[in-house]
Amino acid sequence: MGTQKFDIISAQSNIDWIGKKVTGAHNGSIAIKDGSFTLTDGKLTGGKFIIDTTTIKILDITDPATNAQFAGHLASDDFFSTEKYPEATLEIISVSGNHVAGDLTIKGITHPIGFDVAVNINGGILIATGKLVIDRTKYGMKFRSGNFFKDLGDTLIYNDFELNISVTAKAAN
Repeated sequence: MGTQKFDIISAQSNIDWIGKKVTGAHNGSIAIKDGSFTLTDGKLTGGKFIIDTTTIKILDITDPATNAQFAGHLASDDFFSTEKYPEATLEIISVSGNHVAGDLTIKGITHPIGFDVAVNINGGILIATGKLVIDRTKYGMKFRSGNFFKDLGDTLIYNDFELNISVTAKAAN
């Protein structure tokens, strides 16, 4: 079988995010810009994809003005600094069974990350899904973190946020 490359189909791939705070949670989506997976003998062995941080959307806030204000805050230096860092990357370093070890880079800061992935291949189409739990403070996002600020009360934002990733890729020719 050998090595095979699968190119990500951006329009059929997405990331859903969930951020939690004392008083509830917010959720939204982020687009995957580009990337590919490598399979060796039919098993996932590597890959890299680029996340377009400028596409962060908030889906649970329906008021346009509040949504725009929140989106602007997520784009600011308090969070993703999207003007300076319009892309984040996830590079798969190794795969053992269904567990992936990789490097996640956000705001130019890289840390190792591990997560489980499910990969299904049907013909020349690959679908990979996984859930990542990320400590935002490792990437310079300290806004309202209990690790850095005291007496936040019900304004505290939890450090961990979740990314639920669903990626569709097609076999490269």
